[in-house]
Amino acid sequence: MVSENRLEPEHEPRPEGDGPQPGTASIPYDVPTSARAYGWMLGGKDNYEVDRDFLLSTLPSFPECVDIARQNRQFLYRAVRHLTQEAGIRQFIDMGCGLPTDDNVHQVARRFAPDARVVYVDIDPIVLAHGQALLADDDSTTVITGDMRDQDAVLNHPDIKRLIDFDEPVAVLFLSVVHHLKDADDPRRILRTVIDHAAPGSHVALSQVVCDDPARGAEMSAHITASGIPWQTRTPAEFDALLDGLKPVEPGLVNLPDWRPDPGQPPLASVHPALAPYLGATERNKGLYEYGGVLAKP
Repeated sequence: MVSENRLEPEHEPRPEGDGPQPGTASIPYDVPTSARAYGWMLGGKDNYEVDRDFLLSTLPSFPECVDIARQNRQFLYRAVRHLTQEAGIRQFIDMGCGLPTDDNVHQVARRFAPDARVVYVDIDPIVLAHGQALLADDDSTTVITGDMRDQDAVLNHPDIKRLIDFDEPVAVLFLSVVHHLKDADDPRRILRTVIDHAAPGSHVALSQVVCDDPARGAEMSAHITASGIPWQTRTPAEFDALLDGLKPVEPGLVNLPDWRPDPGQPPLASVHPALAPYLGATERNKGLYEYGGVLAKP
């Protein structure tokens, strides 16, 4: 129930209270995280009051965010299905994977290719904890703690070396995370490191929040960065410039609902009632959206 713009806890990923528990000091409780906020918009319950308050303060100015998160998750299904069925990919690295929910990359991939192997990468300790629990008995899928900005560390991680064969095509996913890479991070290097290292026929699937109005995009960047979450909203042209030399898969880089739409794909979980009023905002406001696609290494 919403009261004075705050929510009663839905489900806290620790026994009780709202402060750090023994052994979990590395988990940030006092600032929102993108993984937990994004998960709430997908219908997830593993979040904190600080994450919910952050979204409820953001959505009045940027109501499109709920649609954007959900459209990106639906794109994940279609992109992974394409990569397994049509591109023949059997190994995936999911950068900034976020909290587990329905139809995770390994679940979608194995629906179409039972021998698929997946490494999830995220910096949020809660993602690691949930992922390790989910994948405890799975030898061909794992989650590692890693910062996607440090691509050398990711490439040299033992689980990457164990599960990923760079002599064979690989798919690298940067789904709804490119906006967390500011220009100072050298996003082109980050997005290209693995694909440049991989065999021909490898693919990258990626997306980022864009705004056709640079002034509104800058306002969004300032608001989210001030919360403690690094953010840079770009224009579609600025995003395109990061990907020269790779071959877009039809229909190219587009507003995500336009990437091979499939009304018959599995539905997402329902949103919390506090977020429901924001559903459909991208139909009413066309200038702020999630943009991306799939590209192949020649």
